[in-house]
Amino acid sequence: MRRVLLLVLLLLATGCATTPEPDHGPSASRARWQPRPGLAWQWQLSGRLDPAVDVPVYDIDGFDHPKSTIEDLHRRGRKVICYLSTGAWEDFRPDAAEFPRSVLGRSNGWRGERWLDIRRTDVLEPLMAERLDMCRAKGFDAVEPDNMDGYLNRTGFPLTAADQLRYNRLIARLAHARGLTVGLKNDLPQIPQLVRDFDFAVNEQCAQYDECAELTPFIRAGKAVFHVEYELSTGRFCPQSRTLGLSSMLKKYELGAWRRPC
Repeated sequence: MRRVLLLVLLLLATGCATTPEPDHGPSASRARWQPRPGLAWQWQLSGRLDPAVDVPVYDIDGFDHPKSTIEDLHRRGRKVICYLSTGAWEDFRPDAAEFPRSVLGRSNGWRGERWLDIRRTDVLEPLMAERLDMCRAKGFDAVEPDNMDGYLNRTGFPLTAADQLRYNRLIARLAHARGLTVGLKNDLPQIPQLVRDFDFAVNEQCAQYDECAELTPFIRAGKAVFHVEYELSTGRFCPQSRTLGLSSMLKKYELGAWRRPC
């Protein structure tokens, strides 16, 4: 008994009794970034990236840019969001062949893209985990998962609101497990159920369709709403955006470098 007690005291004295925390990579050990309402941003998914726009947040394509691009934006003081499609398949992505035909549905209206059967998490979870691993490895601060509202569209699958809630929460958990902040893209009807699971929102055309007030749960929670319009002049949506606290700008549909912020 005395030998056991001495051994325990020795272990405590040397710190050997403490089990080290496992290392899950550089993102897992840092506090997640929380974008606050009103942050200006740039959203560029096409064309040669312009890194000189004087805003604190950039949202760029996760596949198209190497780690050095994210490092350059960080040196310029930017936080960087990794754009990914998590609800639709894209035939031009390097992992496109890994998606079985059974999970591919109707076109989502964009060339080369088809809705995914989000009920098949047995197939999609590991594929999305790999994509989020890529975002983390490149040094992104956050992720914008796109096409998160398949249940509201003609996907070719009988998707329900419950299916969408489960899938969206899965994506949020996968992102958070990797230290990534995650945004809810569109899916306005489910904001009340999902505002606690997501750290910010990304919205297209809420002003055109008179829906911007539906995003206020994010603002009340102290979470940014990154918003774009394509067809309205800034004079028609910026006053409301300022009142609501949205981070709004006018963009062209191709989402190149051009922007006109509120």
